[in-house]
Amino acid sequence: MSKMKNRIVRAVAGIFILISLLLAVYVNINWLWFTVFVGANLLQSSITKWCLMENILDKLGVKN
Repeated sequence: MSKMKNRIVRAVAGIFILISLLLAVYVNINWLWFTVFVGANLLQSSITKWCLMENILDKLGVKN
């Protein structure tokens, strides 16, 4: 993964986590399941070296 894609993936994951935490606090506690989902995907990508977000960025034309 290129440095640019790596930074984008980390930024998106961080944004998703912060948004889900805010939603859990102000809307419904069940939004924490989205935080679990993001964390599980980060763990899965570290084990398998495959990341769906990287594929999405490829399709969007993000250069290496």
